[in-house]
Amino acid sequence: MKRTSPFHDILQRKSVNMPERGLLIVFSGPSGVGKGTVRAAIFESSQHQFDYSVSMTTRQQRPGEVDGKDYFFTTREAFEEKIKSGQMLEYAEYVGNYYGTPLEYINQTLDQGKDVFLEIEVQGALQVKEKVPDGVFIFLTPPDLDELRGRLSGRGTDSLAVINERMEKAREEIKLMSEYDYAVVNDEVHLAVERVKKIVEAEHFRVDRVIGRYQDMVDVAAHNIG
Repeated sequence: MKRTSPFHDILQRKSVNMPERGLLIVFSGPSGVGKGTVRAAIFESSQHQFDYSVSMTTRQQRPGEVDGKDYFFTTREAFEEKIKSGQMLEYAEYVGNYYGTPLEYINQTLDQGKDVFLEIEVQGALQVKEKVPDGVFIFLTPPDLDELRGRLSGRGTDSLAVINERMEKAREEIKLMSEYDYAVVNDEVHLAVERVKKIVEAEHFRVDRVIGRYQDMVDVAAHNIG
């Protein structure tokens, strides 16, 4: 009869009955930096192992966006009702519109041992950090502010006044980069994608994330000896 080690038994129990809680990956940066483009490129890969958390917003739906895939588009009144009833992990008002993350989906997915990729605005990310300090917080930056202005203008969806407002907001948000764990420059999309993937891979091996399973191994071994 083949014998297995206590460590093997623990890993087996955890994988079958007690999945380790997944990572909450919080991804944000200034408007126009390319968060959506980088996120989409990550999820296009068949190798990704993230669940994408779709945010809710009251802003106008843009051409090509799909309700329930890019965002859950809702009314201001409905959004405020969810805030009052405590159904949002985080929310923020940005350039006259609400953005936020439904709470129930996040907890259910993490408890299943799945990583959740959360693309949100900076204000919302800071709220999440207060509630989930062990999340992985990644700030996507432009190569420089001139490039950022060019990307905003190139959208063709915003007036000059709105672009100026977004640029001012971007300066404020970049100052808050110190609240994040990592900064990733989006100079080229495929490079930014690889940087994000490497960060998440490394986070799974942090001692404070895996020490519990080794402590269980030591405890079981000590019990067997005793």
